[in-house]
Amino acid sequence: MSAPETKQFPAIDAAAPAAPRRGWTRILGLWAGGLAVLLVGVLIGSWWQQGSDDVEVTLSKADIAFAQDMSTHHAQALLIAQTLPRDVDPQVRMMADQIITAQNAEIATLQGWLTLADQPMTPPPATATGHHAHGGEADGHDHAAESGAPMPGMASIDEITRLGEARGVAAETLFLQLMIRHHTGGTAMAQDAIASGLSGPVDRTALAMIRDQGSEVGVLSALLKARNAQQLPYP
Repeated sequence: MSAPETKQFPAIDAAAPAAPRRGWTRILGLWAGGLAVLLVGVLIGSWWQQGSDDVEVTLSKADIAFAQDMSTHHAQALLIAQTLPRDVDPQVRMMADQIITAQNAEIATLQGWLTLADQPMTPPPATATGHHAHGGEADGHDHAAESGAPMPGMASIDEITRLGEARGVAAETLFLQLMIRHHTGGTAMAQDAIASGLSGPVDRTALAMIRDQGSEVGVLSALLKARNAQQLPYP
């Protein structure tokens, strides 16, 4: 018999901003696009798993930890961007929509890998030591989400509630502050994961996230400065 074939995981790149839409058409378009990307990732993973008994998919503990933690972290970025009211400055709304599109695509890739490797989509409960059972310091990766501690850059429930209630410049300012801090935390998580030793394609994906989120932070920071506001403390 021939040796089992090992699937190569594709690295991802930033998704280009979607063309501007208005009202409910724009909202439905964003949701439909994100759902389509997610379904494609899941269907491809299912097809690969069922298509051949000779296919073997291997993720290291660090790869699994990165995919699970970053999926969870990205999910809150989507929540922040979707909570921003629609009637804000077009530049700010465009950045929020770009973040929704890009991070939806990245979540689909990360969860596609986990599906191929038959791993859960979210990190397991923390152990008594405060580290997740599959990761921790044993493989050089200390999960960001320790027992009772949020991941880096995460917004609180109160902050997201205030964003949903804010309007105009106040909403724009709070969104920019929360997203800058969130991206900064995501970048730190990706850097820690790379230091822990990721496999080639996963490592390239983490590097792409650092590059792309750094670029977005530059734009978000310029928009925040134009509103004479300061960044939130980090961490």
